[in-house]
Formats: sequence, structure tokens, C-alpha cells
Amino acid sequence: MICLRLMDSLPPPPTRILVVDDEPGLRQMLSILFRREGYEVVTAPGVQGAKEAISQSPRPFPVVLTDLAMPDGTGLEVLAAAKQRSEATEVVLITAHSTLENAIEAMRGGAYDCITKPFEPKELAALVAKALEKSELVTENRRLRAQVGSKSDKALIGKSRAMQTVLDLVERIAKARTTVLITGESGTGKERVARAIHDRSDRADKPFLVVNCGALPENLMESELFGHEKGAFTGASARHRGLFQEAGGGTLLLDEVGELPLSLQVKLLRVLQERRVRPVGSTQEVDVDVRLLAATNRDVEADVSGGRFRQDLYYRLNVIRIELPPLRERREDLALFAERFVRRFAEEMGKDVMGLTPDALRALERYEFPGNVRELENVMERAVALAPGRSIGLGDLPSEISGAAGGSATSLVELPEGGCNLDDVVGEVERRLLLAALDRTGGVRKQAAKLLGVSFRSLRYRLQKHAISGDSADDDDPDSAPPSESLA
Repeated sequence: MICLRLMDSLPPPPTRILVVDDEPGLRQMLSILFRREGYEVVTAPGVQGAKEAISQSPRPFPVVLTDLAMPDGTGLEVLAAAKQRSEATEVVLITAHSTLENAIEAMRGGAYDCITKPFEPKELAALVAKALEKSELVTENRRLRAQVGSKSDKALIGKSRAMQTVLDLVERIAKARTTVLITGESGTGKERVARAIHDRSDRADKPFLVVNCGALPENLMESELFGHEKGAFTGASARHRGLFQEAGGGTLLLDEVGELPLSLQVKLLRVLQERRVRPVGSTQEVDVDVRLLAATNRDVEADVSGGRFRQDLYYRLNVIRIELPPLRERREDLALFAERFVRRFAEEMGKDVMGLTPDALRALERYEFPGNVRELENVMERAVALAPGRSIGLGDLPSEISGAAGGSATSLVELPEGGCNLDDVVGEVERRLLLAALDRTGGVRKQAAKLLGVSFRSLRYRLQKHAISGDSADDDDPDSAPPSESLA
């Protein structure tokens, strides 16, 4: 096992505020005033510059201080841009011509307050401090609401032995700072496991950030992880803090870590060893305090053997391993997941859907779910949307599930209220069973015939009838004539 050197928590960065005014002298005076108050001050000479600063800032400004009347526009435009970026931003307007109409319009637009020139510096500093306090309260309330929603909807559930093992391991390792590698097929819930580890750790009140290593181009991934300096490359118009810095004190999940290019694997290994990052274009390293979790649906050992993943990085990540089994191997959990998804989507859609009929639940339990829990979630969203009553029936499920192989013949279909064409229904059920048998046997028709309890010739005739092809390598029966027995 590899021990990682832990760094002390970084001190919080100074609060950044934006000061917007077309008068250079006033901008300079306000910059000096608020820097003395402990703020990091960004200035803009007008509306256009303010909009650029707001859009390019790595994080929203908690407070914006802006003049009302400027040559290229008004402070109301700055107010709108700031609120569009974040509703938590509080805007204080400065005006030399304060009128009731201006104040009313500003308040309707969401301004925190207005102050008239000339003003006392202490009065303005106190006003900005109150605005900052309100911004922080709004941000914290939103974070807590999101956290409560996340814990209630994303909490790990499962009564299968496999999931009980996972839950036990999560509880045991949550408060450690050890790196964890979470593996499993796509859609098994790897991000939920990572979130559960974070929520049970002593970092639960700090950020939990996720980056999909396969979703970003290679030339942007390094900047996204480690940050960059202004001018480090074309388009780098402002300094950017990477995710390792943004997640300071919290947890960072590298999802699909197996997709990282080898060049970045070397740099990630150094970060894990040194607990320091070097932003692109910088000569200085920055200490970071982050618990790193990694997830992948790839066979990492095979990638290591094939030279596609560094062995030393694999050992760093694989200190503790959590393997999530696919849903088809823990069918005892399917009803729990389905019930949770039905409740959530029924609430979101405002529908009075309470659950599934026994036939619908049996159909779900027969289906293989290649997309795992994520596929089940999508199926339940569709079913709740289509359900005409309080229960989800077979008719509300996709055809590949409602007609899945297995079970009794009566459970494969549901008689519509308006009746049906029996020959068409029987033919469709037969076609689906043929396809399912071929899929399970890898296309080998002799094995498929045994699986369906029919002769090879009977199977071949049925495949020809439905224009279904199979593996001809096992076709050694010289008699190609259809069987004489009834096949209907």
C-alpha cells in the first residue's frame, strides 16, 4: 500500500469584487479602499469591460460595485450581466443623479442598494460588507439545499450481498484520505459511490467536483485539471484556477480515468506524489489539499499490460478498490431502484404514479439491462411519463423489456383493451425469442435451438421466415427443407 503525503489546508483566497466606473481617479480610489479592506479588486472602465470581466471570471463575483451612468451604457446592463452569471451576486449602484425612478428600476433588476455621490468611504465599505454577507448566505443556502437533495436522491441503496459489501467498504474508508479506484460497467453508479464517500467524510462541507477525462480534448484537459495563467496559450485571456485548486479541502473525482493520455498521466502521478500543481504557463507550483477518487469502466490491468496506462499511476490510484457489479448480477436491488425512480419522476412531473404492476416488475427483473442502473432510470422516466393511471403496466415499458425472454407465455404480452391480431402478436413474440436466443449463444444456431427446445431444422425455418441471419458455421445439416411438423 502506498502512503500519500498530506498537505495542510490552503488559506482561503481573498474575496474578489468588481468595481466598474469610467472615471480613472474614482476607480483607483475604490481599488485602494477595498484592497485595504482585504478584498481582491478587479476593475473595469465601462459596461463592455464589466461584461467581459463577469463572463471570463473563473467564479462569479459575490459583489459588483458599478456606476449607473457611463459613456457605453448603464449600470443596469452590468446588473443584468452579473445576475445572469449568478443570482447570488449582489450589485451596488453608484450614481450622481439619484432619482426615485432609477432606484425602483435598479431594485426591480435585483440590485442590493444604491448610493449617491459624493459618499463617505466608510459608508460604502459597510454597504459592500453587508452585500457580501447576503451573497454568502444565498450561496450557502443553495449549497445546503443541493446537498440535502443529493443525499436524499443519490444515497446508496441495495439489499443484495454485493451492494452490502460495497456499502460496508464505503463506511470504513470514508474518513480516510486514501485514494480510491472505483470500477464497473457504465451506468452502475460509480459517481454515486464517490459521492457517498465524500458525504461520509470529514470533507463533506467542502467541494465535491467531477471531471470526465474522456469528454475533454487533450489540449484542454491539463488546463482544466491544473489551471493556467493569463496568456499561457491562445484564448487564455484570464487566469484560471484548475479543478485541483477549486476542490481545495474537498474531493475530486476523475471519472473515466482510463481515458487520460499518457502525457497527462505523468503529471497526475507527480501531483499525487507531491500534492502540488503547476498551472500551464506558470513557473510556480501551488500546494493543494484534495482527496482524489478515480473511476473507470475499462479493464485497467489490461491497459497497463498493453502500455496504455502507467503502472506506477495505477498503483497510486489502486490503494483501495471498489468494484461495482452490473445490475444483472444484483437483481434483488432492481425493485428498490425502480421504486426510487418512480417516486422522483412522479414528483417532478406532478403525476400520481405510485408504483409498478406485478407483470411490469417481473418484466424488468427478466431484462438484462446492459446500460445498468442508468438505463433503468431512463426506462422509469419514460414509464412515468406514459403511465395513464397510478400504476406502471407492461404497456408503459419499452418493447424490448415488455417482450423480454423468460417467464411464462402469458407474461410476455398484455392483451390491449381494444383487442389485437393474434397471428401478428405471436409472430412478434417468436421473432424476439429467436433474437434473444441467438444473442445469448453468440449467434450459434445449434445452441439457440437447444435453448428454445426445437430442432435445428425447425429453428432454421423460423429464422428464414423472419429474415434473421445466424452463424452459418454450425449449419452442417444437409437437409435444408422446412420441417413437416406444424410450426405455427
